[in-house]
Amino acid sequence: MALQTTVRPHGSLVRGIALSPASQLFAGPFGRMFRALPPAGFGNNEHHAMQALHKLAEAMVSAPDTPKDAADNEESGIPSGYTYFGQFVDHDLTFDPASSLQKQNDPDALVDYRTPRFDLDNIYGRGPDDQPYMYSHDGMTLKRGLPLKGGAGNPHATDLVRTSAPDNKPEEHRAIIGDPRNDENVIVSQLQGIFHRFHNKVIADLQEDGVPAEKRFQLAQQIVRFHYQWILVNDFLPRIVSDGPLQSVLPHLQKGTNVVTDKPVLAYYHAREFAFMPLEFSAAAYRFGHSMVRPGYRLNAETLLPIFSDDPVAKPSLTGFRKFPDNWAIDWNKFLPLESRSAGSTNENDPMNKLRMQLAYRIDTSLADPLKTLPEVAFGRPIPSLAERNLLRGWRMRLPSGQDVARAMGIEPLADKEILIGKFDTGDDADVKGDIVSVAGAVFADNCPLWTYVLAETVPDPKDTRTRKLGPVGGRIVAETFVGILLADNSSYLSMNPLWKPTTYAENGVFGLRELVKVALSTK
Repeated sequence: MALQTTVRPHGSLVRGIALSPASQLFAGPFGRMFRALPPAGFGNNEHHAMQALHKLAEAMVSAPDTPKDAADNEESGIPSGYTYFGQFVDHDLTFDPASSLQKQNDPDALVDYRTPRFDLDNIYGRGPDDQPYMYSHDGMTLKRGLPLKGGAGNPHATDLVRTSAPDNKPEEHRAIIGDPRNDENVIVSQLQGIFHRFHNKVIADLQEDGVPAEKRFQLAQQIVRFHYQWILVNDFLPRIVSDGPLQSVLPHLQKGTNVVTDKPVLAYYHAREFAFMPLEFSAAAYRFGHSMVRPGYRLNAETLLPIFSDDPVAKPSLTGFRKFPDNWAIDWNKFLPLESRSAGSTNENDPMNKLRMQLAYRIDTSLADPLKTLPEVAFGRPIPSLAERNLLRGWRMRLPSGQDVARAMGIEPLADKEILIGKFDTGDDADVKGDIVSVAGAVFADNCPLWTYVLAETVPDPKDTRTRKLGPVGGRIVAETFVGILLADNSSYLSMNPLWKPTTYAENGVFGLRELVKVALSTK
């Protein structure tokens, strides 16, 4: 074949780096794109700042809603599978077990426990030599767990391999995988399983092609990583980043050329010796995906679940870190356009809605109500609101305001009256609560938290006006970080073989997340 414990899910900081990420000499795992910009402040003291951020966070959460099958006016045109692929990518890039939202974090002590590379160490862990219990006896294929059923087009579905525990204690069946966070909900857990299956398919194909056993694992790992990285550049980024910043960073996508003829352009991501993780990305811009989350999801024709539940035993939810019922196999057609299906309707009684592909919610300044009260297993901290946690983290990380970042990029910043809080483009004016100053106070005048600014500046996709994509500031930060990390990694496809493209597993010359999932589903 031609080469082609408590889990803390977000943000962590510990002591141990000698130079501040604001330093011009900083070359550690965390850093800043805009080192010279002052941090945004939101009051005369810590108490006032926390009050102001709490008020803004409250306004950024939508009214309570329940999971449903019918189409609704919050949906974008982005398949909901990309919401959880984005989470999977986040876990590949960063691992952060010890941050605090209760005190100012030490800017001289940032450590990223996950390599800032797109290398799938959340899949492979430390490899079969160091973690043989994740691999089959051949030392190459990844182990799979107990069978799951119920997912149309997914007859060979399995759970992840889990620790032994009594059957009446499903919460003690923890997944044995490279990153425990990839079991924090049912969807990302089964996406982890999809990558296991894709890897195993590549191993089988290499064996069939006669590749010697001693070379097979390393080659398969490279093939899988290259395909994953291709998805990031050619599928994921174009779906979430608007044309302006995307074409500025990756001009070859618009021109239909390649990264050799039209090289990527990085104006703000400047790695020195090693790749670094910009705090503007990890603590603000890349948190756009939280606004894409729906209140719940249908896994298959028989299973519709909320994302969280106040009683996970009596009221099942999508929360992970446990053995799943054997009828919870995902029908991936409900998350990605694997085949043509009915678009459904807004009529909740329409039986076709159970079959429709679920769409991600629009990227805007509104988060689904369940994200206001995260379950303890998901946060392990006394602040249950995801919006508030994001705002506090950006402040604790001493991030600049969105307006200051825009000015540093040479962009006219949004006026306060343009920074709207609420649901965008729903057709109901009442879904927008007002501008940031009228909603949350004068402390935010020309001083919007970077995360909120990134969500507020999203722009409609001219090809699908239901969809909003990251704008000039957020899109540039995200695109440059992705491409910068890939270029700084001498084992990425952009570094090793920039003219490489998928062929074996492509469909009609196209390879994206859809095609990867289809290949994985074809394996037993």
